[in-house]
Amino acid sequence: MTDLRYFIGFNRVSGIGPAKLQRLLDYFGDLPTAWTAGAFELAEAGLDKRALENFLAARRELNLDAEVEKAQRACDLILTWDDPAYPRRLKEIPQPPPVLYIKGTLQPEDEWALAVVGTRSASAYGKETARTLAGELAHNKMTIVSGLARGIDAAAHVAAMEAGGRTIAVLGNGIDSIYPPEHTKLARMITEHGALISDYPLGVKPDATNFPARNRIISGLSLGVLFVEGDQVSGAMITCEFALEQDREVFAIPGNIFRKESRGPNKLIRESRAKLVTSVSDILEELNLTMIAEKQQTRAVVPSNETEAVLLKYLSADPTHVDEIRQASGLPIAQVTSTLALMELKGMVMQMGGMNYVLAREQSENYSA
Repeated sequence: MTDLRYFIGFNRVSGIGPAKLQRLLDYFGDLPTAWTAGAFELAEAGLDKRALENFLAARRELNLDAEVEKAQRACDLILTWDDPAYPRRLKEIPQPPPVLYIKGTLQPEDEWALAVVGTRSASAYGKETARTLAGELAHNKMTIVSGLARGIDAAAHVAAMEAGGRTIAVLGNGIDSIYPPEHTKLARMITEHGALISDYPLGVKPDATNFPARNRIISGLSLGVLFVEGDQVSGAMITCEFALEQDREVFAIPGNIFRKESRGPNKLIRESRAKLVTSVSDILEELNLTMIAEKQQTRAVVPSNETEAVLLKYLSADPTHVDEIRQASGLPIAQVTSTLALMELKGMVMQMGGMNYVLAREQSENYSA
């Protein structure tokens, strides 16, 4: 809680972003020390005149406990750099956001994510392409990431949910407001099938200057970016540029050469900076994800500690009673039952009644056969 107070406090200071916050951490060793430091030390640590003035004013005015309480009321989850649950792929990008405000849930399977981006003024062809590909990707167990905007973004979010998949919307404003406002219902649906994410403090309103920085998170959360429609100078093009800098794959839908909305994807294809896509298999094969469901199932039975590893040796598709598992493993019954309960929550095992357990992955495979 102590560090969260200071992460949120610094996040509210205009002019202190990831790079300056990291410099403060490197200089002072921890955020509480940085927060209480004098002006001379802060300048020595790398704060310029504007950032220093903003910080000193914020420190006088902010009640950190109240800020944390307000943020927690507005969010289902708040993650910082230090949290194990912070998205792994996002943490790999240059200057990842120090704080993520989240409504909804993030799941381990969200590591298999693809961003779908494009223009707000999408053509019928663009919307249909986004819907078709996002739906098929979701059907193949990929999480769809986009920006909640009109046009391509909205089409991709809706198609993912209609396919029974997960979707994540990254906002260019505080998590306590929705833009555009007509997407309030869509945003609420997304929180039930994924998450809304923002790195902006509560109360920050939508502004054109916010969205380019937001786009680096869209690409950072994803294995790659699919560019459906957009001009050569556009937010979607900016997202693709970030993806290339972050060593992500970029895919593009070829479009009508007479429409400005096709200039962006066609340019990237022509310059060999994006891979031409005509079907979902082009994406899955390039990312080596044609067996994504099986990979997710395999991940589900990877033990996270020694006790889980021991118990997995004595579990199979055949129901095994907890007493047999205890006897075979030699572990105390309390340790066995508590670990099995956690493994069930993780989706690693299933209880079949009467304290009999099976491996969830093998049970699923038998059922589908």
